Amino acid sequence: MTTTKAGTIEQGTIYQIPLDQRHGKARDLFTVWFGANLMILTIITGALGPSVFKLTIGYAILSTLVGNLVGAIFMALHAAQGPQLGVPQMVQTRGQFGSYGAVAVIAIVVVMYVGFFASNLVLGGQSLHSIASGVSSNEWVLALCVVSVLGAVYGHDLIHVYNKALSVLAGLSVVLCGFWMVFVHGLPADFYTRGGFTAAGFLGNVSTAALWQIAYAPYVSDYSRYLAPGTGSRDAFWTSYGGTVMGTIFPMFLGAALALFASNGDVVAALTAVMGPLALVVVPIFAAGVVGGNAMNLYCGALSSITIIQTFMPHWKARPRSRVVTASLLAAVSVAIATLTASNFLEAYTNFLSLLLYVLVPWTAINLVDFYLVQHGVYDVAAFFLRDGGVYGRFNAPALTCYAIGIVIQVPFMATGLYTGPIAALMHGVDTSWIVGLVAISPLYWVMVKRRGAAIRLAVESA
Repeated sequence: MTTTKAGTIEQGTIYQIPLDQRHGKARDLFTVWFGANLMILTIITGALGPSVFKLTIGYAILSTLVGNLVGAIFMALHAAQGPQLGVPQMVQTRGQFGSYGAVAVIAIVVVMYVGFFASNLVLGGQSLHSIASGVSSNEWVLALCVVSVLGAVYGHDLIHVYNKALSVLAGLSVVLCGFWMVFVHGLPADFYTRGGFTAAGFLGNVSTAALWQIAYAPYVSDYSRYLAPGTGSRDAFWTSYGGTVMGTIFPMFLGAALALFASNGDVVAALTAVMGPLALVVVPIFAAGVVGGNAMNLYCGALSSITIIQTFMPHWKARPRSRVVTASLLAAVSVAIATLTASNFLEAYTNFLSLLLYVLVPWTAINLVDFYLVQHGVYDVAAFFLRDGGVYGRFNAPALTCYAIGIVIQVPFMATGLYTGPIAALMHGVDTSWIVGLVAISPLYWVMVKRRGAAIRLAVESA
């Protein structure tokens, strides 16, 4: 039986949560996403506006706000899927892509979880080393990793409780940092005038902020699937939307400000210098945010990895031990990546974010159009776990075709440190690829599958 106690190891894995084990309220989604964003990686991402895109603090804040407000729409729309279907987010992908067709998409998402986990470890290790230099960054990385694994092992309820505590502690820490920076330490003389405005830089930062939210789309149902099916779609949407936007914009604003104090782009050192003795308080709290975020990454990564394995072993029943082993293996890979990328972290992280955006956009478009406009939330959940995919088949050619088109169509509009497409070059480096991907793929997928989808929905409803 799936436990509802935060101090006990969760027994559920990728299978549908029975109705008698559903618990919690929609408001719990606010704190899980508010707390999840209050960490050092969010601050570093906010710093990209002035440091990488060379924007003034005003334009950095405005572009950050726009990106989060837009990107969070797609993230929060996934929230209603968990209560309705009761399974993890990426298991649902089989309803669009087929049992085997979903494997490649899920594998990409696992890479994302590992990438974010490694990024968090690097920053968490560096931040703790900045206030406790007697312990090396790599040793802090290992310590943070171990605690994060424990969070993933205990699972869903502990993560919710932990993020509620973070919502208070880390939220107050962000406020304290802002107050201390402005009224005690003081701002640099050129704080409001340094940097400038370019369309490429502004839209680049909008895209970065939007991606931060879109990247959460594969997570969302993992943390709403224990809610009762009667949980209102609007309630699930607005609590998730409000939590993730408010939890993100304030630490990102703080990061944008700290970027103007940083020498050589070292935002962690700037935070420590600005806060002085109080860094001994706020840095460990933000490091605790790293643990919370990484527990979520490992938990979701383990569920997705188990989903891939179960595709080829449909009679295998994944138990909590499977989640423990899988999470531990993913953590080990992440530690290796963190160690290798620590020296050029900012460049590697920026490129990682850009590439991630291009592969997530078509998936979220397909998933949301299918759920809301094609199937209207009606799925044969049992078919998700069949080798042949049941009514959804092994491969859904229209979905796979749209996904491939969604990636290819973005290429001319890409503008990254690794590659700039011809249309982006003509637009002086403005990256509009993710907008093009969403606008093109959403109607294309609907047109291609609406008849087949309607027939499947009717078959499920009459079964």
